Amino acid sequence: MHMMIQQQLRQLLPERKVDTSAALALFGGSVAALVVWKWLGRKTIQKKIEEARRTRDEGIKKMAKAVQQFREQVPSVQTDAILSLPLMELTRRLQEGSLSPRTVLYTYVEKALEVTQQTNCLRHFIPECEEQLQEIERHKEKGLLHGVPVSIKDHIGHKGHLATCGLVQCLGTLMEEDSVLVKVLKKQGAIPFAMTNVPQSLFSYECSNPIFGQTLNPLAPQRGPGGSSGGEGALIAGGGSILGIGSDMGGSIRLPSSFCGLCGLKPTAERLSLSGVTGPISGILAVPCAVGPMARDVDSLALCMKALLCQEMFQLDPTVPPIPFNEQVYSSSTPLRVGYYDTDGYFPLPPCMRRAVKETRRALEAAGHQLVFFSPPRVPYAVTELFLKTFFADGGRAWLDVFTGDIVDPGLKSQVNSCKMPRLVKKLLALLLKPVFPRLADYLSALAGMRSVKEMWNHQHQIQVYRSQFITQWKELQLDVVLCPVLGPAFTTGYPGKLLTAVSSTMLYNLLNFPAGVVPVSTVTEADEEELKLYKGCCDDPWDRTLKQAVSGAVGLPVAVQCVALPWQDELCLRFMKEVETLSRDRRVA
Repeated sequence: MHMMIQQQLRQLLPERKVDTSAALALFGGSVAALVVWKWLGRKTIQKKIEEARRTRDEGIKKMAKAVQQFREQVPSVQTDAILSLPLMELTRRLQEGSLSPRTVLYTYVEKALEVTQQTNCLRHFIPECEEQLQEIERHKEKGLLHGVPVSIKDHIGHKGHLATCGLVQCLGTLMEEDSVLVKVLKKQGAIPFAMTNVPQSLFSYECSNPIFGQTLNPLAPQRGPGGSSGGEGALIAGGGSILGIGSDMGGSIRLPSSFCGLCGLKPTAERLSLSGVTGPISGILAVPCAVGPMARDVDSLALCMKALLCQEMFQLDPTVPPIPFNEQVYSSSTPLRVGYYDTDGYFPLPPCMRRAVKETRRALEAAGHQLVFFSPPRVPYAVTELFLKTFFADGGRAWLDVFTGDIVDPGLKSQVNSCKMPRLVKKLLALLLKPVFPRLADYLSALAGMRSVKEMWNHQHQIQVYRSQFITQWKELQLDVVLCPVLGPAFTTGYPGKLLTAVSSTMLYNLLNFPAGVVPVSTVTEADEEELKLYKGCCDDPWDRTLKQAVSGAVGLPVAVQCVALPWQDELCLRFMKEVETLSRDRRVA
């Protein structure tokens, strides 16, 4: 202990000659030494945080200066006209040369500077974007994303930059090379220009961490953008990026898309490469992480998937199945057999989200599709016993370890404190709470984790059994796709940490590893607000009442639905999303 404190003193006071042995002698005992050690630890943490913020601020100033220089050279840029172009039209103009990659890049950098000032969505600009710009200007060959500025989530590796996951312990290590995704994006002519903010440890949909702070929703600054790809959601919704890459292990692409009025796709997990994508905890294979695109419309998601699913990615990462994008499936107009439900029986969502499903169902029927009621089996069991128990198999010890030598973000304190309870206490509380607060009881029981390798093997087998049962029920109804709700509208900041299991609507399809996407279809109405006053939820318990508080006062904010397909049917999922998007736009115009 004394040696560790001596090292800390030398690190904190490098310019002063300090007799550390004499200093320690003043403290006289292990208790005093422990107090000093904790104080020194906090000082070290604060020093690292300040350095990270300083580096970010310097990067912002550098890019602001680059934008100013560009503006002086080209003063007549039609900024609003460029920012209003859909991705498909933007890529067409970049390909034909009527717009230059340089003009588009600096237009979006300028807008991103404005959006992050309002929302704190950027973790860092990528100065090397100027080198990538020069690289694509030199080459005559144009990729599918030629000249398109792309933002990427914090933990998607870019050479020379941090992948922090919102954790102080990750501030010291720069990525030695680009992730496969970034390499493929560059190969296709895209220009990664910004890395976006995330919740601490990624295991939250409150986009806040002690290093870079809270990200706000550009549509309503008192609300959050969702998470964990919340920085992406805020930047794209604010107009500062036209295409972003997020990740999703429990809803982390779909929740920000829902909260921010965007389209987002969680593909089948293994469809896109995860090589070079980091995380605070590795090796959770039973519920795999997926990376995917976020954008303003479905065609943008499809273009991104088409660009990424190329030979370059299959060669760089042979673990990715070499399945190119199936344009024929995406472009098909064959009527679909659509399963639907508006509640999962575990966490009933606010009236506006259920209304969105009902209205979309009626629009699909009117368009000639066949709608069939579908009841997902045993969702409470799937969420607590299968999904949560996978993450907290060790009682949460691995997750707690990532906070060692760190400050816990306020949005995570409730979850951290729950994990810190001894296993026996969790089990005892679960037993006592079961009659009065059954969902919390089941949650605490899941946090207790597992006690043996045999139990873990059986747990993983039960996940396989559940997937098989779910697919069997799907096939018995001869479904092509499923329409269902997604959590929303955007929560007031501070509430996501109180409602981890409210994301059951998205967690389910991570557990199943089905491709799932979100499409905005409406906005919250005054009638929705009136109906919310009568909301009782599942049990009229504290979680139901907290959800009601979290979403109240959301008139005018986006309302979305979730579209789902079977594994490896990502193009069919996108095709269904496109159909929903088209019908909702037609309905709003009418």
